[in-house]
Amino acid sequence: MEIPVRILHLSNGNLEDPRVEARSLDDVGHLEPEGVYTVTRTYHGNQAVLLDAHLERIEESARLEAIPLHWDREAVRRGLRTLLEEASFPEARFRITVPREDPTKIWLAAEPLQPVPEEVRRRGVRVATRSLQRPNPRIKSNRWIAIRSEARRTLPPDAYEGIILSSEGNLLEGFSSNFFAVLGGALHTAHNVVLAGIARSILLQVAQDLITVQMTPVNLRDVPNLEEAFLTSSSRGVVPVVQIDRQAVGDGQPGPWTRLLSERYEAWVLEHLEPI
Repeated sequence: MEIPVRILHLSNGNLEDPRVEARSLDDVGHLEPEGVYTVTRTYHGNQAVLLDAHLERIEESARLEAIPLHWDREAVRRGLRTLLEEASFPEARFRITVPREDPTKIWLAAEPLQPVPEEVRRRGVRVATRSLQRPNPRIKSNRWIAIRSEARRTLPPDAYEGIILSSEGNLLEGFSSNFFAVLGGALHTAHNVVLAGIARSILLQVAQDLITVQMTPVNLRDVPNLEEAFLTSSSRGVVPVVQIDRQAVGDGQPGPWTRLLSERYEAWVLEHLEPI
């Protein structure tokens, strides 16, 4: 069976085939050495959104993890272009990882993008909360992958995503996404204590002149009163949430704010595509 993931190592400007087999980017996350990473997707096969922001986040994560990263961003882009050309996926979800032990050997990996089904966007998803501590959420470290994989196994079969609960019962972020909720006509999301997601930053930008934004999380006790909720991620965009644990959100259907913000998000992305 064909392995649907393409992996290359970029070392001192040279690309090498590591002869590593994986069937998904999640598999790659378990195979690669400890380090810092980012994941995003292509558009039209060879374009991306805010790729420099993703690279800056890796640099910031490396700094906070005391990883001596000195790379050439253009070399990384060239490596990604080669990876995507060799993979020949119509659209790809790709991952860049800088290992702690050898930050000169960068892992580049890509898999075929599995778009969010239209039915999911139309009907929304169920999420499940879990009390969990993420090591320094400002850092996108693959140590988190093992922790969240273990936590995922405890989720109900129909849960699309897990939502991290703080010790105070605040809904912070998804296992691999950011979380937003509409309460009292205002848009709420956690700040500082969550990963500053790239899709999250876009969503906050397009929401500025549309709805009041409160940079504070909602609490578990607020869930019965939520009007709407949704997730954001660079690979998936905006995904409506219609149930949290056993509690329906609003009327149990994606709401008007979610639909409008999703439309604005998608329009912003299409206006800001850039060549990889």
